[in-house]
Amino acid sequence: MSEDERFRALANPTRRRLLRIVRDDARTVGDLASSVGASQPATSQHLGVLREAGLVSVEQRGRCRLYRADHAALREAQRFFEDYWSKNLDVLADVAERRAARRSAAS
Repeated sequence: MSEDERFRALANPTRRRLLRIVRDDARTVGDLASSVGASQPATSQHLGVLREAGLVSVEQRGRCRLYRADHAALREAQRFFEDYWSKNLDVLADVAERRAARRSAAS
């Protein structure tokens, strides 16, 4: 799965809600549809996008499919944001330190 596919999947608010629900517990499409207030076909479509992006896994139990968040894939997305914010915060800290040094020198 590409990083772009994961972020496209996460761009949709309904899909993010579904991920929050299946973060800790496997759930059926019917349960998930009720939780997000969507039809089962619409929920299935969202879950398909999440599955294709590698963000959820599916387990077949009898006639039921149970969906659960794929924590390894979510950690990859988390690392992207941690790296992104870390670099930006480092730049911000450098700017703040330079401004503080200029103020001290001017005093």
